[in-house]
Amino acid sequence: MAAAAGPGADVEEASLLAWLLPGAGPGTGSGAELAAYVAELSALGLEALGREPARLAEERARLGAQTRGLAFAHYKTFIRSAECTAQTGRGFGGVERGLARLLARLPACHEACRSFVREAEAIAASRRTNSLTLSRHTEILEVLEIPQLMDTCVRNGYYEEALELAAYVRRLERKHAAIPVIQGIVAEVRQSTQLMLSQLLQQLRAAVPLPACLRVIGYLRRMDVFTEAELRVKFLQARDAWLRSIQAALPDDDPYVHVAKTVEACRVHLFDVVTQYRAIFSDEEPLLPAGEPAVTESAIFHGWVLQKVAEFLRVLESDLQRGVGGRLDSLLGQCMYFGLSFSRVGADFRGQLAPVFQRVAMGAFRRAVQEAADKFQEEMNSYTLISAPAMLGSTIPVSVPSAQPGTLQPPMVLLDFPPLACFLNNVLVAFNDLRLCCPVALAQDVTTSLEAALCTVTTVILAFHRAEEAAFSRREQELFVQFCTAFLDDLLPYLNRCLQVLFPPAQIAQALGVPPTQLHKYGSLGCVDASRIGEPLAFILPPKEASFMPAEEKELPRESPAPVPAPEVPGPEQEADPGTPSLCEAEDQSSVDAGDVLQLEGLAAAT
Repeated sequence: MAAAAGPGADVEEASLLAWLLPGAGPGTGSGAELAAYVAELSALGLEALGREPARLAEERARLGAQTRGLAFAHYKTFIRSAECTAQTGRGFGGVERGLARLLARLPACHEACRSFVREAEAIAASRRTNSLTLSRHTEILEVLEIPQLMDTCVRNGYYEEALELAAYVRRLERKHAAIPVIQGIVAEVRQSTQLMLSQLLQQLRAAVPLPACLRVIGYLRRMDVFTEAELRVKFLQARDAWLRSIQAALPDDDPYVHVAKTVEACRVHLFDVVTQYRAIFSDEEPLLPAGEPAVTESAIFHGWVLQKVAEFLRVLESDLQRGVGGRLDSLLGQCMYFGLSFSRVGADFRGQLAPVFQRVAMGAFRRAVQEAADKFQEEMNSYTLISAPAMLGSTIPVSVPSAQPGTLQPPMVLLDFPPLACFLNNVLVAFNDLRLCCPVALAQDVTTSLEAALCTVTTVILAFHRAEEAAFSRREQELFVQFCTAFLDDLLPYLNRCLQVLFPPAQIAQALGVPPTQLHKYGSLGCVDASRIGEPLAFILPPKEASFMPAEEKELPRESPAPVPAPEVPGPEQEADPGTPSLCEAEDQSSVDAGDVLQLEGLAAAT
């Protein structure tokens, strides 16, 4: 029946329970007992239900009496339970406060633990590092000793080992550039490398043979501090410094010795440098990458060679200007041999030597001729036509020594006139000095300089005539005419013959590329203009028919001196030949006075 009631009975019981006990629900602890009691009530009859309240009251009274009895019997237990409950409550409060304090301190403890963990990890890592360092102690020590080892190798000249250490340090730098220790090692090794570079360049500034040069350049190339063009420039600069030191050590007191030693030093050492350069550097090597302007080997090497040749020419000209005496031909031969030896390396500079020696020779000749003219003027200032011993020169029979083949004999009539004799001697000294180095190119300059000096002589003679003409006696007038005649008819033709000996017309014509017969069209080459020089003296001289003319000059044409025959031309080897043109070989070349002329006449007469 209950089953038949189904869900409707359950609903009714639930509503009844809710009405009887509003606070009781299905989820309370007594709900099951109450439901069971309600089910039991629903099974009772009416009479039983009527008696149920009284039964419940009795049951309640009985339970209350039992409870009171239990409380009276066990009151101590209840007191202890209450005290225990109160004590337990107080204990739970303390525990709660402790837990609160613990919770407040837990974050700091957590942070301290994390710090400890981090420090422990760092200590562990440091320990592992120290352990690894200890296990690699030998290798680390070798790396740390690299700068000291590099410095030792460089200072002792072990450049091969030093280059290997430098290459190893460069590899270390590429791998561990951020490590401070490696950076310090790299800096110290670079300092040692710079010292090695200085030592290698210093070796090139000393006397070093070719094998050593090859080794040094090989080291410099392996150091990779210079490009190929810079390396060539550095090599030439270092060798140039060595050459300059050698030249600076040469004695500079004597110009001839200085030039000779400079020629020898440059010829030997400069040729060695050129040979070393050619052996070390190849002409086919590209000096710069393809994209950059090309720098050829000739632009560097030949520029340096030209610079050294120019410096040598400056030193040569400076010393020659200081004066080398009569040894100009010797220096010319040495310099020409020097230039010839350099022709083997493509630097023949003999063509540049000719202008230098020409300027020096011409300057010396010009000074000598000017000095001769000045001395002539000085002697004319004190010259008198009345000089009895000197006048005997035309009456005493003079035995003229026979001239050797290839020589010219000065006109002995000039012995009667000391100023002219002294002037001729000085000019002949200048000719003899010029003959040591007498290029054909100087023909015009020598002729012009000599002609200017002769014009000066003419001017001095005219001044003498103007000053002394009023006091001339008839004899003095005749002597002065003879003086002028000897100057024009003896001295000038003889000087022209000397010029033709120095500058043969055939040689001048060959240099100009014209026939010898056409040479007169090019002016007075190797021949002074006697007519222009003698023109100011024409009013003094008598007509040509009555003029005084020595016998030996009658055979010679006056207008244009004929070319000297071949036997009379002196060879270049006759520098100190006894037949060298000289009027008075026994007199001092610096000055001639009347007493000297007397002695010379006596010497000539005795001969």
